[in-house]
Amino acid sequence: MTLATRMTDPESQPPRRSAWPIAIVAVFVVFIAAMVVWIIFASRQRMELVNKDYYAQEILFQNQIDAGNRGRIAGNAHVAYDYARQQITIDLPQSQKIASGEIHFYRPNDAKLDHDVKLALNAAGSQQLDARALRTGLWKVRVTWKANGEDHHADQSIVVAQPES
Repeated sequence: MTLATRMTDPESQPPRRSAWPIAIVAVFVVFIAAMVVWIIFASRQRMELVNKDYYAQEILFQNQIDAGNRGRIAGNAHVAYDYARQQITIDLPQSQKIASGEIHFYRPNDAKLDHDVKLALNAAGSQQLDARALRTGLWKVRVTWKANGEDHHADQSIVVAQPES
């Protein structure tokens, strides 16, 4: 058989293989690789509850609602941030005899920055705190106090910004 006969004779040509099996296997390999990458990415993400004892606090939630209502009824509880002086001012009602209290600074995006400060009001019923140590951004401030034998609290969000040098 000559070369010219081989080229014109379709039976002498090797059969052509279809690309579909390779394409299907390639799609499965890419899909499985993407799922593995996604699982690794998802497993490395930090997942923090609002508090470590979230479920125990959930049971006591009604007490928190009542304390918040008492704080609103008492009125005049106010948290303010002064950008120019880099100072946070807490004002509580003077009409109440406040026995004790605490100020909780909560950073929504980083639980490691959360901290508490003891409430120490002056004669006018206010307390000033230095805000220079706080990282810039959103802070939720919860002031809790005990007055007349009942718990009270007030929540306020502040945005701390450092002055430009």
